[in-house]
Amino acid sequence: MSDLLAPHRVTPGTPRIIEQRLRQIGLILLEGLTSRSAVLDLAAQIMTITPHRDSDVDGLTTIRNNGCPSLRPGFAGFTGSELAPHTERSGTPAPPRLMMLVCGRSADQGGECLLTDGRSIHTDLRTHHPKAAHALSQPRTAFFGTGDSMGGGHPTQVFTAHPDGRMSVRLRLDELARWSPLTKPYVSELRTAAIAHQLPIRLAAGQGYLLDNTRWLHARIAFTGPRLCWRALGEPTFSLMPGFLPDQRPHMATGAGHMNWASPVTTPIYSGLVRSWPT
Repeated sequence: MSDLLAPHRVTPGTPRIIEQRLRQIGLILLEGLTSRSAVLDLAAQIMTITPHRDSDVDGLTTIRNNGCPSLRPGFAGFTGSELAPHTERSGTPAPPRLMMLVCGRSADQGGECLLTDGRSIHTDLRTHHPKAAHALSQPRTAFFGTGDSMGGGHPTQVFTAHPDGRMSVRLRLDELARWSPLTKPYVSELRTAAIAHQLPIRLAAGQGYLLDNTRWLHARIAFTGPRLCWRALGEPTFSLMPGFLPDQRPHMATGAGHMNWASPVTTPIYSGLVRSWPT
């Protein structure tokens, strides 16, 4: 599995590699994207870019600290604050399948990306908190969004089962998440699992990642300095099954890294790795 997590330098053959890795683990790390135009060019090859509230005219979103504290829920991404694990656009009826984030300029301090595989969360909860896993899979037991005409929102559930046996994840853990009485008692266990399985990545300029938004959650450590990132959201131009196949093993180790990533990755893109994976 560690080979799949090695950063891939962008070449003309990158779209094919992206298809393979997203079908395998739902994530690929990228490097060599040294300009906004390079990001836009690659994004256009592998997704139909979805414009939205915060995107620029070319469809990409520029993410930086705008210098103003966010007083409105849902806008913390444009400050230097930390971000809790979340699905991109979780409050829409159909969140975008793909999310690509590329660093144009790194932070002076902090700003590491924190990625969590939804399969790890699901396995952890099912193994140690089966009641939580069951409750969080029940339809319409969460509401993500403001619930008003400005920000919208959508009733949903954290884990969605698909007819082919696959599962997808949808989550936010900020002030725009509301929980039914059935799921509210288990939010603490959910938050703990989402944080316990985070993969911290410090991105340098030109490095980034592309993930399946129905499988992986992303978060961010607070930062200072002129950190600048470009983000693309959209639908894949290739076939991609949603989410993940649940782990069926009855006794699975659930320490940090239970996805069997055999050893720490030592490439420069992982300079911010703060946890070692067990052998």
